[in-house]
Amino acid sequence: MQHRGERRGLGGIFFDDLNDYDQEMLLSFATECVNSVVPAYIPIINKRKDVPYTDLHKAWQQLRRGRYVEFNLVYDRGTTFGLKTGGRIESILVSLPLTARWEYDHQPEEGSEEWKLLDACINPKEWI
Repeated sequence: MQHRGERRGLGGIFFDDLNDYDQEMLLSFATECVNSVVPAYIPIINKRKDVPYTDLHKAWQQLRRGRYVEFNLVYDRGTTFGLKTGGRIESILVSLPLTARWEYDHQPEEGSEEWKLLDACINPKEWI
């Protein structure tokens, strides 16, 4: 997000601007991605399932959800298009989280897991 000097998050795939690509190849790629989710995610769940979840974790989750709301309302093409063209507001905003949070100039404690995530969003690695 340009106004914050950080990325919205880490990883992920956006399927935008693909009209010029072979549809069968795209379907094959999407299928491969979907079929990879569970085998990749189960080890993460098994590793972290017993990690305590505290009020501090919930507060951080709410702050990150706030960033998602900012991104959606400021940058997301579908959302901004719908808002500018008189689309059904409920349909446009239904993807927003039920709860989110903002704090003025929030800075996570240096070295904390939250700080590491924010640092990665501000200084992302270029993997390709």
